[in-house]
Amino acid sequence: MTRNEADHSVFYRHSTAGCIYLIVYVDDIVLTSNDHHGISQIKQHLCHHFQTKDLGKLRYFLGIEVAQSTNGIVISQRKYALDILEETGLMNSKPVDTPMDPNAKLLPSQGEPFSDPERYRRLVGKLNYLTVTRPDISFAVSVVSQFLNSPCAGHWNAVIRILKYIKSAPGKGLLYGYNNHTQVVGYSDADWAGSPFDRRSTSGYCVFIGDNLISWKSKKQNVVARPSAEAEYRAMASITCELIWLKQLLK
Repeated sequence: MTRNEADHSVFYRHSTAGCIYLIVYVDDIVLTSNDHHGISQIKQHLCHHFQTKDLGKLRYFLGIEVAQSTNGIVISQRKYALDILEETGLMNSKPVDTPMDPNAKLLPSQGEPFSDPERYRRLVGKLNYLTVTRPDISFAVSVVSQFLNSPCAGHWNAVIRILKYIKSAPGKGLLYGYNNHTQVVGYSDADWAGSPFDRRSTSGYCVFIGDNLISWKSKKQNVVARPSAEAEYRAMASITCELIWLKQLLK
């Protein structure tokens, strides 16, 4: 197999019989192919040279649940989300409709310092991983991630609100439907001087292949943009880098 130069965890083999793709993360492997004979050969080769176990059809991978049907493939992190809610004691909490209060502005040193900063960092890290299948919380998580060094009570309350929003639909995920559209389309946007304490803007983008959302990001820009057009151009530069990488990956 050939290693993909755009992503070194992806390996592929193209032949007249079909295509085989192998994705590896530490000691976990996913195989997919339209060449049934070829994929059987690779499984036998792996079992012969390594102590591997064939778990059958993909259902669970790195905390991501996979459900396949005639409509497509659904990925979610329901169990992972429920584990976070149980750990924080919010299983019986009242859900909210939005991950952030639109009128709230989080600032450094907002209220009393939080008593357990390590717990704050650990929980925000788990929420960051939850954004793998939950683009709806990407912006809120990116905001609370800005206060990892010295979290305060107000920042902790914002994290709890995200969890209460997740409580409303812990199994929410993404549907990748079967379609013949292979066009890659990206959308980007940015606010201007949206951060209330350093006046930096926030970039956001999402990328689709056909009707399927495959990549997204929300991140505060590294520098202060003077005009709003500069903030927009920085957001466009960010998604252009992502599109170039995806093009190399798919080629």
